Amino acid sequence: EDHGAFYSMLAARGVTRRDFLKWCGATAAMLGLAESYVPQIAAAVEGAALQPQAPALWINGGACTGCTESVAQVDSPDVATIVLELLSINYFETIMMAQGEDAEKAKADTIAKYKGQYILIYEGTVMTGFDGNTLRVAGKPQVEELPELFESAAAIVAVGSCAVDGGWVAANPNPADGIGVLEFCTRNDIKTPVINLPTCPVNPEWVVAMVVDVLFLGALEDLSILQLDDFNRPKLIFGQTIHDNCPRRGHFENGEFVYEFGSEEEAKGFCLYPVGCKGPQTFTNCPIVRWNGRASWCVESGSPCIGCGSADPITPGGNWVDVNAPFINRHRDIHVGSWVTQPTVVASAVGAVAAGALVVHGIGMKATGRMDGGAP
Repeated sequence: EDHGAFYSMLAARGVTRRDFLKWCGATAAMLGLAESYVPQIAAAVEGAALQPQAPALWINGGACTGCTESVAQVDSPDVATIVLELLSINYFETIMMAQGEDAEKAKADTIAKYKGQYILIYEGTVMTGFDGNTLRVAGKPQVEELPELFESAAAIVAVGSCAVDGGWVAANPNPADGIGVLEFCTRNDIKTPVINLPTCPVNPEWVVAMVVDVLFLGALEDLSILQLDDFNRPKLIFGQTIHDNCPRRGHFENGEFVYEFGSEEEAKGFCLYPVGCKGPQTFTNCPIVRWNGRASWCVESGSPCIGCGSADPITPGGNWVDVNAPFINRHRDIHVGSWVTQPTVVASAVGAVAAGALVVHGIGMKATGRMDGGAP
């Protein structure tokens, strides 16, 4: 009877039982689980729909709300969206109806009632500049309330590159002193597990997979289930490069490249490596999961990968913008203090110095008579 009620709910939103089970299979694959786990995922999601679950708080830092848009702006009902709706999000300032004191009360009540149980989803950069006054919430710097928010959560999911490593906000020269969630937790000795989901914006499929893993499949009891890498990213999502699974890989192997946009080579779909594609150094499964209901993704739409899945949450200047900009150049910029340049400029300068040294050496040889024996 419960199963019937659940599938009736899906059907009312245009999703069939087959669609649901297919999604469960895709989620199992994304989490690195065998096909035998599909019934377990299905049962967990069904149970979430039919009984109260621990809630979530979606907190925005310094953000453009692009990750919110990525998750919320779908053009048709899909299973991922429905699963997110099953999660009781008690505070989501971008889209919630409550305002002012009512909104803050919803947040405070959740912390008090579900301490150690709720999941915290953080979008945007942690703004630490000017004693935290670069971002004020409810009349005070947001950084003042973050320790309690983070410490009281069962887990923190940092969605999007800004939350992971500071992103655009933390790019050189970083006037707002923006940092990622993991660095903030490290500075403040906060032990709550942090799961990093970079890219700009985050892929909603990954958010749903982590919600299923953390809340429904017991990852909090055994964090090894998540298989996080050194940057706290799930290995199953961020364990292979874009290049490994890119549909243009065959052109790369054949030496067929695009050297100029608008060229015949671009029209033929050749490899975009010379025009700045960062696919070989960017670890995400974008070519497999894709975007917009799995309709397409950046490279398929004709753009080189700009490396927004790159992340170094702790190292200053290691965020994806500094690492990969300028996006349509083959080489990243070199930062030496406030001085920024391209490797080709450095190479030209070194080459010029070497050539000048050779000329000076030749003049010296001539002046000392060591070339008078007929040498040109």
